[in-house]
Amino acid sequence: MKSLFSDNRIASILQYFRRTPAATVSILASRLNVSERTVRNDIKQINQELKGCAVIEGSQGQYSLRIFREDKFREIFSRIVQSDDFLNSPRNRMDYLFGKLMRAEEPVLTDELAYEMNVGRTTLVSDLKKLRAELEPYHLTIIGKTSKGLVLHGEETDIRRYVLENVYDAIYQSYPLDQDIAGMIADVFKKNSLERDTRDGFTRFVTLILDRFLTGHYIGQLPAKYYNLTSRPEFSVVDQLIDRIAEALYTEIPVEEKLFAFLPIAGMRTPADMQDMHAIALDESVRPLMHRILLQIQREMDITIQSGEFTEEFLYHLMFMLNRLRFRVKLKNPMLDDLREKYPLAYQMAGIACRVIGREYGFSVSEDERGYLASYFGVFLTENDLKRTRPFRAAVVCGTGRVTARLVAAQLKKVLDSAAQLELFADEKVTPELLNEFDIVFTTVELSCRCDRPVIRIHEIFNDRELRQKIEKAKYWDQIDVPTVDSNWFVMSGLMDESRFFVLDGEQTYEQAVGSMVRSLTEDGQVDDEFARRLCERERRGSMVFDHAVAIPHGIQYASGKLVLAIGVFHEPLIYRDHEIRVIFLLGLPERAASEDSLLIRVYDEIITVAQDEELLQKIASADNFSELLRALYRRIGN
Repeated sequence: MKSLFSDNRIASILQYFRRTPAATVSILASRLNVSERTVRNDIKQINQELKGCAVIEGSQGQYSLRIFREDKFREIFSRIVQSDDFLNSPRNRMDYLFGKLMRAEEPVLTDELAYEMNVGRTTLVSDLKKLRAELEPYHLTIIGKTSKGLVLHGEETDIRRYVLENVYDAIYQSYPLDQDIAGMIADVFKKNSLERDTRDGFTRFVTLILDRFLTGHYIGQLPAKYYNLTSRPEFSVVDQLIDRIAEALYTEIPVEEKLFAFLPIAGMRTPADMQDMHAIALDESVRPLMHRILLQIQREMDITIQSGEFTEEFLYHLMFMLNRLRFRVKLKNPMLDDLREKYPLAYQMAGIACRVIGREYGFSVSEDERGYLASYFGVFLTENDLKRTRPFRAAVVCGTGRVTARLVAAQLKKVLDSAAQLELFADEKVTPELLNEFDIVFTTVELSCRCDRPVIRIHEIFNDRELRQKIEKAKYWDQIDVPTVDSNWFVMSGLMDESRFFVLDGEQTYEQAVGSMVRSLTEDGQVDDEFARRLCERERRGSMVFDHAVAIPHGIQYASGKLVLAIGVFHEPLIYRDHEIRVIFLLGLPERAASEDSLLIRVYDEIITVAQDEELLQKIASADNFSELLRALYRRIGN
């Protein structure tokens, strides 16, 4: 199997779309290390070569592969991929070199390698240099001189780890397991309700074990922590299965190899089926860890996570994740880029969880694992957001007849939650008292009366995506002093006024800048007199600097029951604790129940979005007055 992102970009893009339903041009450009224009040109070329049997199409920035004639597409796809001659790619040459050195029984001469690979000596030396650098984090080295022969040196566990994480497909694509052994594995996994991806991972480990062990490359004595795995009930399943495989091969396989084979099960993904999940014994030591993670999130962000029915799933995820980290089992997260982009707040919460895990266990948590943690926090936030004390009620006011009103209602039902209650009214029948009983009012005409609820003007046929965003903003109607249900994506713009915007003095320290903002808010009565003291106490517990350019100092304020947001900007970055601060988002949090945190969660999400958008951040930091800030913050729904 060729590398997903080899030198043949055309093949790489097609392979990527066969594995991933959709992707943006920017993601492809980043992974291929080329410009977005180059990717768009490549897509045009691909569509020409596909000759109508398939097409890569874009919609709202997302591109996907659509196949119309599977047989013809497979023929063209095979030709495009095979046109990338295997050893013309530096990546493939490095994989070939490692495979050769991994299996060599004696030093391998460079000249012989160059002749075998049909490349020049200079090219080979360059590839060896790259390979040595790639092996270094795995504590593997290539020893010897090019004239006297090369030898791969390192622990067997590290060699196997490098293979599994980097070159398994390249080395073992033509190394299928014996059908009898594959059948044994399939039967045992089916009988024990272990899922397909766990079985596939186990099969890879067993394939590697049989190749290495049967050719004399024993894994040898393992650290003590590995032997503790024999006490897990699931280990007996692997123990018996490996004994059956050994018997079929007329050999004996030691416990160390069995323990290595057990790793993909000890570190598997949490089973999707609840019954299968509960069949595995939970290590209760992860429960205190979960509480410490949630407590740290509450301390740093003043957001209380109610895990609810997902508690057990999250505990199992933590248990399997700790095993992966403990035994260095790497799990690739194909959703990582999307999770970073679509769930920025959940991703920051996952970062806090990673720090807690690092402090408690000494593990460095990878970005892939952080992404999986973020998916759980995304679920927690979404589930909490969906919980309502009563059904969502919407009034639909229409002035062009009952059938038109029903058409509008039918479209709204596709946009709103299934539990939402819709009631239809003719425009001449509505009164302020009637409309004020609803959470939101949709109308196709100018209302004949005023009401105190959010009103969204719609056409008989409307844009679903834009309406969803307006409904999302309407949720915060009772929490913002001057709410507007417009086409601006940022809810926090409704929290702002001129008294809450500050152009900060670049000569001040960070503490002085925050202090000047707090003093102004205190004098206006927007925060209480003790707010500054509480803010300093929180700062002492931990830095409130987020990312590389944004600070989010926050604390409880008792002047009102609503969230107070103030923004301070530095036209020139301020250096604070090795960070360049360009924008300060100062939050005064009302004393309230955790169930009312939805606005704070939304504001955090928007601040993180700003921090990740360099162009937008620069516009905000450059604002000279409140009007310029609002113009900078105006981001149309759907953009």
